Amino acid sequence: MEHSRSYRDLIVWRKSIALVGRIYSCTRSFPKEEIYGLTSQIRRAGISIPANIAEGQARNSKGEFLQFLGIAQGSLAELETLLLISQNLGYLTSTDAEGLLNDCEEISKLLAGLKRSLNS
Repeated sequence: MEHSRSYRDLIVWRKSIALVGRIYSCTRSFPKEEIYGLTSQIRRAGISIPANIAEGQARNSKGEFLQFLGIAQGSLAELETLLLISQNLGYLTSTDAEGLLNDCEEISKLLAGLKRSLNS
């Protein structure tokens, strides 16, 4: 893989940024008592994905980049779990949850592809 000039060139980073916007929109309607609980946790997990992609890409080695992509993948799994919990609690509609989970699946595939290309 040719090394990108910037993390901003990465499709997975762009899609992750868009996901964060959708997460914020969907969590605005969560109960106020969840502001420091589930709402905060979902938002932090979502933010962690593009943040770790960016930090890893800015590091000095391919190994470090791969490590940060792994962290982003972990945050993505955490986010998916929190979204399912939110749906089960009735905080997210099935439509919103399905849309966000589909976005997560796409980002997961992009992360896996980026990791494969860095390893080859």
